Amino acid sequence: MDSDTLLHTTGFLANILPGSGFWLNSLFIILIDIVLSGDNSVVIAMAVMSLPKAKRTRGILIGTVGAVLLRVIFTLVAAHLLQTPFLKLIGGVLILWIAVKLLVEDSEAAEGGKKIESLWHAVWIILVADFTMSLDNVLAVAGLSQGNALQLWLSLGFSIPIVVFASALLAKLMDRYPVIMVIGAGLLGKVGGEMIYTDPVLQNWFKIESESIKIGFEIFCILAVLGFAYFIKKGHEEKV
Repeated sequence: MDSDTLLHTTGFLANILPGSGFWLNSLFIILIDIVLSGDNSVVIAMAVMSLPKAKRTRGILIGTVGAVLLRVIFTLVAAHLLQTPFLKLIGGVLILWIAVKLLVEDSEAAEGGKKIESLWHAVWIILVADFTMSLDNVLAVAGLSQGNALQLWLSLGFSIPIVVFASALLAKLMDRYPVIMVIGAGLLGKVGGEMIYTDPVLQNWFKIESESIKIGFEIFCILAVLGFAYFIKKGHEEKV
């Protein structure tokens, strides 16, 4: 379900349900953030996979709280933020790069028998990825909150424990089933491809509205992420 559908549905419910207002909108903001943060949880889990287990919880907590703080700030200026030319294009490219980077780093750590111990490096990846992937969240939440900072803080704050739990669970599953890491990288490839394809400036230039072409481009980005990570890994193996 995309942000436009969620925003339309929650707006409709807010109009027909009794007692609609601050608390009802707050509940809808929490639901929107949880639904749209599934891919963000994947990024958080993949980022902390490069950390020793003792530091993973700290990385998840710091990264998630920091991401929520940034999201509140950006939501308050969403109208200006979303008008920035090529923002989704740049964000999409960043997501593709992050997907490759996380996949390669995890492979190197597994082969070398050690984990990269930079907590703040993982947190930085989480913050950059969350910002670039949260444009839909920002648009939907901004429409409901209408600039009410208190409502944003309360609502997004309540969603933190759920995102933290999901990220911790995914990280444990990735430890046990490494193939989930590859699936996660593929998901980030899809998200990055969708962001690039839906950039308003590119859409205005090329005027391509075909769903088939959009899906084809997303598949291309998924294969590009996995293929690029494979060749980087192979190149490192040959050097050794």
